Amino acid sequence: MTRTFNPESYGQLLARYQPKTITTESENEQAIAIAQDLEHRANRTLEEDTLLELLVTLIDKFEETHYPIPQGTPHSMLLHLMEEHDRSPEALVGVIGSKEVVLKIINGESQISKSQAKALAELFKVDESLFT
Repeated sequence: MTRTFNPESYGQLLARYQPKTITTESENEQAIAIAQDLEHRANRTLEEDTLLELLVTLIDKFEETHYPIPQGTPHSMLLHLMEEHDRSPEALVGVIGSKEVVLKIINGESQISKSQAKALAELFKVDESLFT
């Protein structure tokens, strides 16, 4: 069954939520709350999916501007993400190699390979380029 986009229904959603460019932390928090509500809604309509996509775009734009990810080395990014996600070196063994390999990478004695970067990116749900 193909879902059909209903412009009238979408217009009603736009009128109800009135999405716009986010310029303040308060507006960002409001947009996040609406997006989370939509995201967890069972059986979202195509119009709700479209609104959710719009909100995520607006939130991303605001956060990229106001909370830029600091540039760092692949090693420092790995350490930061491990701390942020409360991951021990042992938790990375199944992801990037043996305990020896993990410890060499964590201690800065070894570089992160392309395949390890890809695996780490999937684990932490970030862009692979952070580790290359």
